[in-house]
Formats: sequence, structure tokens, C-alpha cells
Amino acid sequence: MTAPFAPRRLTIATRESALALWQAEHVRAQLAARYRGTTVELLGITTQGDRIVDRPLATIGGKGLFIKELENALREGRADLAVHSLKDVPMDVPEGFVLAAISAREDPRDAFVSNDHESIAALPAGSVVGTSSLRREAQLRERHPGVRIESLRGNVHTRLRKLDEGRYDAIILAAAGLKRLGLTTRIRALIDADESLPAPGQGALAIECRADRLDVQGALAPLADRGTTLATAAERAFSRALGGSCHTPLAAYAEWEEDRLWLRGLIASRSGDDVMRGEMESVVTNVAEARTLGAGLADQFLARGAHRLSVASA
Repeated sequence: MTAPFAPRRLTIATRESALALWQAEHVRAQLAARYRGTTVELLGITTQGDRIVDRPLATIGGKGLFIKELENALREGRADLAVHSLKDVPMDVPEGFVLAAISAREDPRDAFVSNDHESIAALPAGSVVGTSSLRREAQLRERHPGVRIESLRGNVHTRLRKLDEGRYDAIILAAAGLKRLGLTTRIRALIDADESLPAPGQGALAIECRADRLDVQGALAPLADRGTTLATAAERAFSRALGGSCHTPLAAYAEWEEDRLWLRGLIASRSGDDVMRGEMESVVTNVAEARTLGAGLADQFLARGAHRLSVASA
């Protein structure tokens, strides 16, 4: 289905990391192929989250620091749309903006990367594992209490360089980013969702624009993937209802097939000593039903005492 029209020129706001530029170029190519009469350009922006790399995200304002400068470019008219990793987008999109399209998801799993070891299970006691994610940290501590977790910030190439310099025995990264950057050979093992449940939205791209730009929304609509849109709507609703943030080890992953959506969720203490898991399945045909499923699973968690974990982590 082709949108009735697209603006003659579209500018995409993007972070300037290699992965962010790949993502923006991926969307640019899709738009350019669909709308032959439209010129699509990129506007590179260095965000506060990119500038501050010596402190955990949770202590400097969370993942929203990767988004705000891009939204400013949309607000000021310097750009028409912005491309984000959906897992970096806060659960509540600011007033005046919309996520106009969620495109088809890449591999949502976490990846084990090491130069010397084949898997997490093969790590000797005391091995140093790098990750910036409290979600990954909690699940690692629960299943592999003998490893030592140390903070790891920076873009994908920076993290790989730190591993290669010997600062870590292994690091955990999103498989999607490595695959998109042509770094699949660095993956020693893909970690099954049963062992490391992904972050809400992991592997999916979100395309954001201003709520009043109906022309841009119309042009972006064909880029949306239905299954990914429904799955991530449930994941984000689950996270929102539990107050998920960079301070809370929280995971959610949904799979949609033949109008049925299967959602798994997790919330934990950072130590991994207290981990709550649950799942729910339902027929889902639209975003509202997906969000209802996510909120319903969160209600089950709250009835089981999940509030203690979100409060303790805040």
C-alpha cells in the first residue's frame, strides 16, 4: 500500500554513532525507494547521552538523554522525523510527538561476546562481564553468581575495543546492533530469551515525528510492521504499568503469531536475589488489545508484590 503522497523533502534526525547512522540510513533508503520524488537527508546530532560516557545512564537522566536533542530538532523544524532504537524511547512519549511507525524487528536477543570463552556457562569464577544494563546484570547475577559484573558504556565499537583491550573477559550486547553493523562474527553465543529476557522493544526501530505533521505520518505508515507494533505495544504497556526505568531491572518480550500474542515479563532486584517472572497470552488484533495484555500481566505482577522491586530499585 502506497501513501497518497510524501513531502518533497524529508530530513531525518539521528544520533551520530555508527549504529544510529545505520538505522537512519536504513529508513532513508526505504523512504527513498518508496517515494521517488522525495529527497531524504540525514541530520546528525550528538546527544547528551553520547557526550557523557563515564557514568551509568541511570545516574544522569536515563535513556531519554539519547532522545531529547532529536525531539528539539523536530520541534524547531530542522528535521521531519527521527529514528530511534525503540528500547531507548521512554515509555511516555512527550506531548506533541508520536511514534508514527515501528518497523520490522531484528533479532531481539542478547549476545555473548568474548575472545576467550564460548558461552556464559564456560566463564571461570571471578570472570569480569561488562554490561550497562541493570536488566542484564540482574539476570546474570541470578544464574551465574560466580561472575563479576562491571559497568560498560559507549557505542558498540567502543565496547568491543574495551573488550579487546582486556578490560573484560566477556561483554553482553544486543544481537540486533551487532548484526546491523556487520559484526555477527563477534557473537560467540546468542542468549536465549529464557535465560536473558530482552528489554521492551529490543531489536525494533521507532520512527518519531510531530503529532501535527500528518503528512509525515502518512508517508511513514507503510514502513510499520504489524507484528512488531503489536508485540512492542504489549511490552511497553507492561513496563509503563510497573514504572519501568533505567533504575529498574525489568524485561518484557512478546511474540505475535496468527493473531495470538504471547507476552513474557520479568522484574528483579539488581542483586538477582529476588526475581519475578510471569507470562500471559491472548488473541490480539490491534494496539489497544496489545496494551491491555501488557497492563494485565503487570497487574498480575503487582498482585504478587512487584511494587517492592520497583520501589527498591528506584
